This record gives sequence, C-alpha cells and structure tokens, in this order.
Amino acid sequence: MHEQLNFIIEVLGTIAFSMSGSFAAMQKRLDPFGVLIIAFVTSVGGGTVRDLLLDLPVFWMHDLLTCAVIIITSIFTMVFKSLEKNFRVTLFIFDSFGLGLFTIIGVQKGLNVNIHPLICIGLGTITGCFGGIIRDILLNRIPLIFRKEIYATACIVGGAAFLLMTKYTNMSYTFIQIFTILLIVGIRTLAVKYHWQIPKFYGHDQNSEM
Repeated sequence: MHEQLNFIIEVLGTIAFSMSGSFAAMQKRLDPFGVLIIAFVTSVGGGTVRDLLLDLPVFWMHDLLTCAVIIITSIFTMVFKSLEKNFRVTLFIFDSFGLGLFTIIGVQKGLNVNIHPLICIGLGTITGCFGGIIRDILLNRIPLIFRKEIYATACIVGGAAFLLMTKYTNMSYTFIQIFTILLIVGIRTLAVKYHWQIPKFYGHDQNSEM
C-alpha cells in the first residue's frame, strides 16, 4: 500500500512540476523544445541532486515512465495553453503542489537509507526546491527560494511535521503523507495571500554616492 501511494505521489509531483515548468517557459515565449527542456529540468532537477548526494542511481535515468510523463504533460500543456489565460496563477498552483509532493518524497528517500531525520528534512527541501531553482536560472529569473517569499520554509515545516507525526502519533501513514503535502501547499498559499515574508537584507549601494 505504501509503495503504491509513493508511486502515485511521485507521478503527481512529476505532472505538477512539468506543468509548472511548461507554463513558466511559455511565459518567456520559448519554443516547444525549450518548453520541454524547462519542464524536464523542473521535474527532475531536485530528485537528481538528491540522488547524487545519497550516492544512488539517478532515478529518471532508469525509469522511462518518468520521462514519458514529462513529455506527455508538456505536450498537453502546450496544446491546451489557449484554455489558460492566467499563466501566473496556474504556475503558482502547480508549483505549490509539486513542492509539497516532492518534499515528502525526498524525506522518505532519506529515511529509506537511514539518514538522520534532520538531514532528511534537508533532502526533502532539496528535492522540492532545486528543480525550481534550475528552472528560474535558465529563464533568467531570481529563484523563488532566494527571494522574500515563503518557499523553502514551507518545505522545512512540512518535512518536520511529517517526521514528528510519523514518530509520535498513531495516525495512518497515508493520512500523514496527504496531510503534510497539503500543509506545505497551504503554507505557500497563505503566505502569498497574506504577504507573509522573510526579512531580507539591504546592502549599502555605493553607486548612490556617486
């Protein structure tokens, strides 16, 4: 049962980040090949970094299903792009769900190889965030994780909640997975709606004196 749910979560996360990457690329008016590349790196970027850190085979290089899901999702998004007029809202929705889904996958991957729980939270954050970082860098944007928006913090809170609930409650594993995924999505949504922000540093601009 757990393996089936993990498989569903991974497929849904791949779909969510594929759409997120596709919409972001279309915002920048990339051609279809560019859209596919951005969708691909958004979907597999975080998991690739995670697997390299864990010294494991990179997951998508041995799983044609992941590649097929990304390609089909990207094509679907491009074909039906005319149905979606507000790319910004759609990008946010799919990016938030991808963040939640992949964060929990990363935490579980760490637990499976007996990594310390605190490191597992870091792995979850990497899995959830790094695909978006690569996407934004390729699109010449400042990655969300480096801006004042609540992004990585949501992963950390969700990952910590997952570990605490797994260890200290008798709730079903399925419920804990779903709850923590929705917790991450909820934090991101509320942060944007109510303008929750992490304070940022302001440097001294030497040019202002010239």
